[in-house]
Amino acid sequence: MPQQSKYSDQQFEALMTDIIAVLERENAGRDLSLMVLGNIITRILQHQVSDADRQEMAQRFTQVLLKSVA
Repeated sequence: MPQQSKYSDQQFEALMTDIIAVLERENAGRDLSLMVLGNIITRILQHQVSDADRQEMAQRFTQVLLKSVA
């Protein structure tokens, strides 16, 4: 069953386009882009997720990421 998002496709696409544009403008290659995005994810988990939920959310995120590249 597809998961429903509380965010509109337009809102999601606009933010993703902005982030990609910054990475491209800065000529960030694959390694730098992945490092930056990884650090953003870590920062979000540390600052917006409770200590009790952080490990589980990181594991769920990892599982979704792995499925998306399979």
